[in-house]
Amino acid sequence: MAERLTIGEFSRITHLSIRALRRYHEQGLLVPAEVDPATGYRYYAPAQVRPALTIRRFRDLDLPLADLRRFLDAESAGGDAAGHDAAQQVVAAHLRRLEDRLGRTQRAVKALRELLDPEAERTVNLEVLPPQRVLAVSLDVPPGSDLSWYDAAMHDLDAAAGQHPVLPPGGRYEHELFTEGHGRATVYLPAEVPLSPKAPATVRELQLPRRTAAVAVHTGPHDDLDLTYGAVGSFAARNGLRSQDLVEEVYLVGPRDTGHPDRWRTLVAWLVAPDTGRPAA
Repeated sequence: MAERLTIGEFSRITHLSIRALRRYHEQGLLVPAEVDPATGYRYYAPAQVRPALTIRRFRDLDLPLADLRRFLDAESAGGDAAGHDAAQQVVAAHLRRLEDRLGRTQRAVKALRELLDPEAERTVNLEVLPPQRVLAVSLDVPPGSDLSWYDAAMHDLDAAAGQHPVLPPGGRYEHELFTEGHGRATVYLPAEVPLSPKAPATVRELQLPRRTAAVAVHTGPHDDLDLTYGAVGSFAARNGLRSQDLVEEVYLVGPRDTGHPDRWRTLVAWLVAPDTGRPAA
């Protein structure tokens, strides 16, 4: 080689420890330009400085090794457009993951500050929710389920409602769904039109009764929805309101309306027995 750097010299140039360089070699991320077959000494080329620093930044950002290898393979494949696009896709996907993680961290910090502030308290009122005719899908959510059951229910409700104007969707959930991870759920969509014979078989008409509830409006993403649940549940307990073991959510503004989670507004209604407390009309 016309130019070569010992591993010590390369370490000083890149500020990567010799141990890290050896690990990168073992992982196949940064193979030395030359390895002396007799001594095993590693030698690097000046052109490897930039890739070494790039690898370090990616590892600092917790890019998985498999993704890092895909990036390096795409970069080393040549300067063609396909290789460049493949490398950029790896970077873009990881940046989205980092942004999501940062958002969750920021929201967790915000929630923690609220919990640690003795003066912070969410507004809760005792209200009466009026009777309402809805199209509904009821189901038993099995243990370990993700939210795909909700998406499937909304898909069927949208198909049943068609293009007719509707009020915000909602859901009625047994407390067991939160305490045990499974339970009965009813997803609904207010609609004035009769149920079409062509509607999905899962959809039925349902008349929601007049009901009394401790109510609060949750603003923003659902990461800290538990704080609003804590507020309405505590309000009911402090005021001696007998729980119906049922909670209702109304998605006043949600993902169907805007891609900005900070604008979401979710009404949380902790249903209580109508003969307790003094509800405001």
